[in-house]
Amino acid sequence: MNPVRNGSDPPVSAGAHDLFDASTDAAAVLSAQGVVLGWTRGAEDLLGYLAPEVVGRSAAPLAAVPDDPVRVAGVAERCRTGMGWNGCVPLRHRDGHRVDTDLRVSAAFRLAGDECFLLSARERRQRWSVGESVLDGFLTRSPVGMAVMDRQLRYVWFNDTLERLGGVPREQRLGRRLSEVLPGLQTDTLEGLMRKVLETGEPVTDYEYAGWSWSDPHRRHAYSTSFFPLVDEDDTVSGVCYMVLDVTERWNARQLLSLVSEAGTRIGRTLDVGRTAQELADFAVPRFADFVVVDLLEPVLSTAGHGAWLSDAGPAPARPVLCRAGMSSVREGCPEATARVGERVDSFPLPRDLSRLVSGEPTLIPVLDPDGGLWAGPAAAATGGIRTFGLHSLLAVPMRARNTILGLATFVRSLNPVSFVPDDVLVAQELVARAALCVDNARRYTREHEAAVTLQRSLLPHALSGGTALEVASHYLPADPTGGVGGDWFDVLPLSGARVGLVVGDVVGHGITAAAAMGRLRTAVQTLADMELPPDDLLAHLDDLVLRLGEEETLDEGTDRGTSAFLGATCLYAVYDPVTRRCAMARAGHPPPVVVGPDGRVHFPAPPAGPPLGLGGFGFETGEIELPPGSLLGLYTDGLIVGADRDMERGMTRLGEALARPGADLGPLCRDAVERLVPGPQSDDIALLLARTHALGPDRVVSWDVPVDPAAVGTVRAAATRQVEAWGLMELSMPTELIVSELVTNAIRYAAPPIRLRLLRDARLTCEVADASSTAPRLRHARSTDEGGRGLFLVAQLAHRWGARYTADGKIIWAELDIT
Repeated sequence: MNPVRNGSDPPVSAGAHDLFDASTDAAAVLSAQGVVLGWTRGAEDLLGYLAPEVVGRSAAPLAAVPDDPVRVAGVAERCRTGMGWNGCVPLRHRDGHRVDTDLRVSAAFRLAGDECFLLSARERRQRWSVGESVLDGFLTRSPVGMAVMDRQLRYVWFNDTLERLGGVPREQRLGRRLSEVLPGLQTDTLEGLMRKVLETGEPVTDYEYAGWSWSDPHRRHAYSTSFFPLVDEDDTVSGVCYMVLDVTERWNARQLLSLVSEAGTRIGRTLDVGRTAQELADFAVPRFADFVVVDLLEPVLSTAGHGAWLSDAGPAPARPVLCRAGMSSVREGCPEATARVGERVDSFPLPRDLSRLVSGEPTLIPVLDPDGGLWAGPAAAATGGIRTFGLHSLLAVPMRARNTILGLATFVRSLNPVSFVPDDVLVAQELVARAALCVDNARRYTREHEAAVTLQRSLLPHALSGGTALEVASHYLPADPTGGVGGDWFDVLPLSGARVGLVVGDVVGHGITAAAAMGRLRTAVQTLADMELPPDDLLAHLDDLVLRLGEEETLDEGTDRGTSAFLGATCLYAVYDPVTRRCAMARAGHPPPVVVGPDGRVHFPAPPAGPPLGLGGFGFETGEIELPPGSLLGLYTDGLIVGADRDMERGMTRLGEALARPGADLGPLCRDAVERLVPGPQSDDIALLLARTHALGPDRVVSWDVPVDPAAVGTVRAAATRQVEAWGLMELSMPTELIVSELVTNAIRYAAPPIRLRLLRDARLTCEVADASSTAPRLRHARSTDEGGRGLFLVAQLAHRWGARYTADGKIIWAELDIT
């Protein structure tokens, strides 16, 4: 015999009373080669073979399935280990019909020295049968609606449950189609599915849909329906049976869960308080309500103060002042609203009771009654809208986040006939909680952003002047609010000798920290520039400062002193001399400047590229270029050239094309270039500083070589006085005479040759005395008995300002006089 399992659903075996009774089982003994050695009377009764017909022969013909040697070998091996085997095996009766049996094979044993197996089997029989009355009662009273349709999709039979679900009497449904009885359902789709079942014979299970029925015409229900073919004895499909179950609660729960999940992606996409409130209103209409208003406390929408008050922070305003921040309606234009966005609201759609906002408890009014006592006083104006637009159910939920009261969201239904129920309160609370958190985040961010912008704008220069050496213009574009305020800065610094310093920089990071660091660096550059340091030395000192700032931040955060936080920045510093028409510049990790010649040609001079500030241990180098009069020099931050393609080379090319307009007015040119390169919001600040060069002609500069002889003081003094008078500056002849006399005398006495005097007529009159000594002059107060020591003190009193700068050959002492 060939023992194999039957994969089909087995019939029920014999009753429990003979489950352990083996006296009626068919039994046989098989050798290891599958030869029948013994055959019982029970085996004769089960299969119809007498013992002489099978004993001594192979048992394989007794199996009703093809031979499976691998399976037989596996069963035999299992039995040899001392374990038996059992399964459902179909056998063949002597007359040819199939007999399904429960077969058991014992563990292997020895009989007369040969290996043998004992097999026992019993026929699998149906335990019980269902009577017609029982089946009829089951179908009729089943909690699942059932119906039978003919091939024309007309009702032939249906149970009481389906009659109750549809609300259509039996006599009005029989003989008619579904589309004729319940036109409000998805009848076209449902009948299409039934036709598919008729054509293919394949069932369609668990199809869910929403609709209405005559049993509850004012409420939307959801149903789950399955369709099965009815097959006759000749395997022809004669009709369709369908079963329907009301799954409204499951449907609503799934829809609400999906609603809340979707709200997380649709509400709070920006860090803007007003837009977040409007997103909540737009999302809830018409998914959840027909009319939604979001009213926020007036301080929440204001950036002047803290923006809200805590629910446990002591006394609150006697009456909350709410402003409409967002609203939406299924009706165009929101005609139900008594206040527009941005206006104060006082009553509708719910009287503003402070206790409701403080407690945070929602207010559910399933049925609005315009004649009720709720609409008294200022709220009486709302009753007209309730009647006109059929507002019949209301739900109001306070907006709170982080123990902070923000406002109130109100949901109203009018076209939707279903009133709000307690389950809707949970959904509304979840929606409002998500929106409230986003509103609070936006409020906090807006407050910090405004503070950072205010700080940044206060630190940037309000007016720029390049004197007569440069015509300057600038344009600063802050980052999009979502990107945060950056640390870009620029400045124009007047230097001695009619020179002008230009600087542009960018602090890494965003927010108040970056703005504050920018302010400190800008102040440091001004101080270092006043010390007349060359560009490379200035950046070296600035690098040291950034390192110290990073160490301070590390100590503030409580980390080990051995590690320092990196406060990075980039910077480009240039000094233009209108006399020599040369520009010296050095950069620290910053993009190179752009130069547009008087002929419109564009190039990007590349001074030696130093590392960004804050790394330490690296040097900086100064490079020089000559700028003909009328040249345009542009300094910028990387946000201007890093476009959407993130290609800086292409961005620099676009910048050059935007600036290649010789003779254009610098103000509009600067603004247009920024707008052309950055047409939309950007995540980084942008700064552009343009300077058009002018030269200080020979008629404005005069110089003399001074011999190392005290007698030469009078000669150069007289020459300087005559030149000042030739320039028409008669009122400055005496101060100039005194300043030249003191500076030249000090150079002859204490410095080394060569000595040279130079006068420059620019916005101011400048006297310069150059020598080969590196000894710095020192201003001191002489005692009344001292014969000297008052020269520099006298110079300081006469000049607008004075100072010293070092050169490669020594130093220059200079003093400036105002020209009235």
